[in-house]
Amino acid sequence: MQFKLAFVSAALATLAVATPNFSRGDGDSCTQPASSCSTGPIQCCNSIQQATSSSCTSILGLLGLLISDPTVLVGLNCSPVTVVGGVSTCSANAVCCEDNSHGGVISIGCVPVTL
Repeated sequence: MQFKLAFVSAALATLAVATPNFSRGDGDSCTQPASSCSTGPIQCCNSIQQATSSSCTSILGLLGLLISDPTVLVGLNCSPVTVVGGVSTCSANAVCCEDNSHGGVISIGCVPVTL
């Protein structure tokens, strides 16, 4: 189990460096306001990709997860958005995800949000 977690962590670190990020959505019609997130805390993910991307399918396979909808967005290497001085901050990609139950390694069913 510990080897699996170490391998997944190393794979995510490599992906975070080698994978381009989607736009944070300044005025993007696919972005929703942060207040509309009802599935849990807003996440700050280093990368957002479609579930069918090669890097996502590798990580999903290692974790034994199957996603039936190929258009689902997946967040990689995520953590809850921090609040500093009453202002939410995220230096990467702020997203609202349906499934944040994988220890920050991966979040599934994500939608970009504006903070």
